[in-house]
Amino acid sequence: MSGGVAPFGPHFGFGLYIHWPYCTRICPYCDFNVYAAKERDGGPLVDAIAADIHAHRPRLPQHGALDTVYLGGGTPALLRPDEIGTLLRAASDTFGIRSGAEITLEANPNDVLRADLPGLARAGVTRLSIGVQSLRDASLAFLGRDHDAVSAAEAVRRALKVFPSVSIDLIYARPTQTPASWEAELKDALALGAPHLSLYELTFEPKTPFGLAATRGDIKPMEDDQQADLYELTQSVTSAAGMPAYEVSNHAASKDHQSRHNLIYWRSGDWIGVGPGAHGRLTVNGARYASIAERRPEPYIAGVQALQSGWGDATKLEALEIAREILAMGLRAAEGVDLRRVEAVSGVRVSRDKIAVFAEKGWAEMVGAELRLTPAGRLLTDALTAELSP
Repeated sequence: MSGGVAPFGPHFGFGLYIHWPYCTRICPYCDFNVYAAKERDGGPLVDAIAADIHAHRPRLPQHGALDTVYLGGGTPALLRPDEIGTLLRAASDTFGIRSGAEITLEANPNDVLRADLPGLARAGVTRLSIGVQSLRDASLAFLGRDHDAVSAAEAVRRALKVFPSVSIDLIYARPTQTPASWEAELKDALALGAPHLSLYELTFEPKTPFGLAATRGDIKPMEDDQQADLYELTQSVTSAAGMPAYEVSNHAASKDHQSRHNLIYWRSGDWIGVGPGAHGRLTVNGARYASIAERRPEPYIAGVQALQSGWGDATKLEALEIAREILAMGLRAAEGVDLRRVEAVSGVRVSRDKIAVFAEKGWAEMVGAELRLTPAGRLLTDALTAELSP
């Protein structure tokens, strides 16, 4: 790649992902690494995650301060402000956190209504991502959520009074959902005023209760063509409202409200993953590693205490794996990907003939060395990526 800039690594962003695996209720569509919260004492896990953060410093001597911190799960909003403060101090003491960094906390509406929101802000949280999932009570019941539409809307309103940036998650393409009903619901969500929306089509992962129900025939997933229609409707409604997609599933009112942490993923920057089951991508001496932490909380804590923490299970990625990931992640974002990065890693030229065909069909465009998918092309992201992959 020109200019001597490596095609991946922390110069494309450096973040910390903290996975808190406990939930008060596990949703039937969820295939994340989560466990029932029950009456657990979270203190030992907080201490272990903090120690894990510290353990990464000697392994990453060239990495500077963190651009972002993302507390996901699970339900990290179950943590108290002082516990979140402990984790953020560990990050600050170990790597430093840049002034103005984005620090996101995932929360459910009922968590927001119970939480000490000013306390969370004082602890360092700058952005709240709220798992609304639907603004229709019947759909919330179907999705196994423990809140109703009124409490979801109130949670968003309260969050907007405290945090400079708030995101809403919604799930659409639910069985029997009509275009008209989704359009009305989406407009209700936009009217709440949150400057970021994450809009996901319902998926039926094999081992989840929903996946098993679909296999049995108890639930009939929406047909692909109908899902595509709803996706196109989503792009139309959000664009008209000044919330265009900057990634396949993510919409923001301005660049200031785009998820800087997720942009690190899409740009193939570096991020540390701590907490049970957390994934990371780390660059050391020009090599790229994929890390994954022990999935279960108790062995994770024991591993940290035995100084086997962090990315002991990291895998060094091969050049083709890295190149394919740069392409696949980069094409998800509206800003696209510099093909010189893909080609520098893989040593293989991406087919300009195929790109020309995609451009003719209105699916892609080249701007210099940058390949971008159009809104119509982002509907076909996986298929187009597979066609171009080295």
